[in-house]
Amino acid sequence: MAVEGRARAEADCPDCRGTGWRTRSVAGARRAERCDCWRAGVAQQMLARARIPARYSKCDFSTFITYENEKLQRAFRKAQEFAAAFPVVDKGLLFIGPPGIGKTHVAVSVLREVVLKGMRGVYYDTRSLLSTIRSTYNPVTRASEAEVLQEVMQAELLVLDDLGAERLTDWVEETMHLIVNTRYNEKRPTVFTTNYEDVSDVQNLDSLFVRVGYRLHSRLREMCEFLEYDGPDYRDFEHPPTAEFLYQKWKLAPSRPTGPSGLPQRTSRRARARLPEGQLDLGWAGGRAGT
Repeated sequence: MAVEGRARAEADCPDCRGTGWRTRSVAGARRAERCDCWRAGVAQQMLARARIPARYSKCDFSTFITYENEKLQRAFRKAQEFAAAFPVVDKGLLFIGPPGIGKTHVAVSVLREVVLKGMRGVYYDTRSLLSTIRSTYNPVTRASEAEVLQEVMQAELLVLDDLGAERLTDWVEETMHLIVNTRYNEKRPTVFTTNYEDVSDVQNLDSLFVRVGYRLHSRLREMCEFLEYDGPDYRDFEHPPTAEFLYQKWKLAPSRPTGPSGLPQRTSRRARARLPEGQLDLGWAGGRAGT
């Protein structure tokens, strides 16, 4: 269907008359180059292969509602700057905040703009990605199908949504470190979202540090700009809210975060982590794929 759509667009194009090529004069000479309609068709095909979920298929920067929330505005601005500069970027992005504040919307908007430039990009929910890899996992060879991992490790831009949602077993930690470290070494940027706060208390079970492990957290600090913000849950509204309404809802919310990270403290439980200085109990048994 995508090929047929591109063919129809090219056929209707007055510049190339359906050939996908156009000519122009350069220093008195006629040269052939790909027509804009052909480039747009290719970009649309690449967008269709980017695995953006149907729920977020219409998400872009123009449909995201901002309001007088300094941290949200900064995160949104950084996302736009990242997309505009790509692929000339030094670091990826990590959006941190409670559920429903538009982190995925912004991340998908970045992905859409990058793919429409003609870059290869792909979206994955972290749990879905690990489930896909786990389903091909061979306990004898201790490996997964190469093609499953190649897509996420070789994409020019990867969006990993809901980082830390999967229980941290040995296999999860090893797999995520392989993906993230490979992309880091190859200088391929990654955009992450997470609901888990980046607090200095490494014994907090709801900290990003504990949810992803020491090695991955350290690597994230090197390869991403951390962008934390809060706000009202967009899913609470039956119809798209106005910026003014969102601002009032955010300012007047009785449960507005007051913790050191600006995000809600969801638990008072404690955990221990494996640190360079020695081994401390994490509070769970871990396990291999499928456990």
